[in-house]
Amino acid sequence: MTINRRSLLAATAAVGSLVGSVFGKPKTAAAANTNVNLSPPGDIAPRGSKGRFERIPELNLESKWDFVTGFRKFQNRFSPVVKARVEKIMEAKGLDPKAQLTMEESLELVKDDLLVQTSGRTWISNQQVTWKIFQDYYHEHAEEYLAEMEAADNDGPGMVEFDPDLNIPDYIRHEIHIQPGGYIGDPFAGHIYHHGTNSFSAGIPFLGDNEQDQIPIKQVARLPLPEDGVVKRILDMGCGIGRYTAALKERWPDAEVWGIDVGGPLVRYGHMRARDIGIAVNFSQRNAEDTKFPDNYFDIVTSNIINHEITAEGNKRVIAEAYRITRPGGYYYPIDFQSRGDRNVAYGQYRRWWDHRWNCEPWSPAFVASDFDAQIEKAGFVFNHDTPPAMPGFGARHAVKKA
Repeated sequence: MTINRRSLLAATAAVGSLVGSVFGKPKTAAAANTNVNLSPPGDIAPRGSKGRFERIPELNLESKWDFVTGFRKFQNRFSPVVKARVEKIMEAKGLDPKAQLTMEESLELVKDDLLVQTSGRTWISNQQVTWKIFQDYYHEHAEEYLAEMEAADNDGPGMVEFDPDLNIPDYIRHEIHIQPGGYIGDPFAGHIYHHGTNSFSAGIPFLGDNEQDQIPIKQVARLPLPEDGVVKRILDMGCGIGRYTAALKERWPDAEVWGIDVGGPLVRYGHMRARDIGIAVNFSQRNAEDTKFPDNYFDIVTSNIINHEITAEGNKRVIAEAYRITRPGGYYYPIDFQSRGDRNVAYGQYRRWWDHRWNCEPWSPAFVASDFDAQIEKAGFVFNHDTPPAMPGFGARHAVKKA
């Protein structure tokens, strides 16, 4: 007898659900702020969930994650030592350690120092290992996890749609953060991204644990209301796996909330995850440069750390599109790095460079050196400078579309 893939996957999913029910905890919403579908069709959770976080499927895999995350924490604790080393190099050359230098000047200072270069090499190696352990796992179990996503595609709450003919900009075809396949070239890009970024945030003291989406929830809580207080429709541009998008829906549960991204695997995973925790968000594979939404449609258009991944010309088109689809009285709020010009302290410049060169951040230095705020004003928005940043240390860009 021939067993087709769907029959086999249905059996696999059923076994996964049984194991999850026997050995795992039932899925529950974080802080009791959503209604959860406890047994969504085809769901795989062999080790259950902790709140809204579906636990890493195997203990062996979780142990590897613990290692790379622990090493990342060590790297960040080691950063002050490297920074001090760069300042000593400057002092030895008769320079003010706090002087603002260009990228070229900074790299010339540290290019031959073994401690500085080793810090960059070990960070990148850890990043590569982090991606690899999850890519290997999901590809080894591809059939069952593809079936899980298929089961979620047409299930709710919320919806997901794909555009196989979408014109994907060249700048998104890079393997951003050296994630294998990038955001469009691996069907498990969302799974890999989720665990990798959890490791990344856990290793940074001012970010910390994000298993329960603590970071986007805090960001969204700091977003302002429009001046008239009306929030009926919200768009999250470049939503990735939709953690920020889901937080928007939780803050404004009666609003129509959309998350768009050119990465089909990302929105697919984002929809599956939002559906698993019972959050009715709509996801769509679309380009933020040309969203296809009507003029003046949204009360809030926002994004979370996407603009430094886009070329200067691409950002101009994204800003123009945000202006077109924001209604008068609504606002645009892109969260991203501050754009401070092309000079910084030497260690900061070095960190920016190796992130650009070795962590595949091709557009980040140009973004930081640009006057991004001026581009937003040029499109027609007016800044409300009284609003604090939604993410401390990042730019506060509360850009209002006046009537």
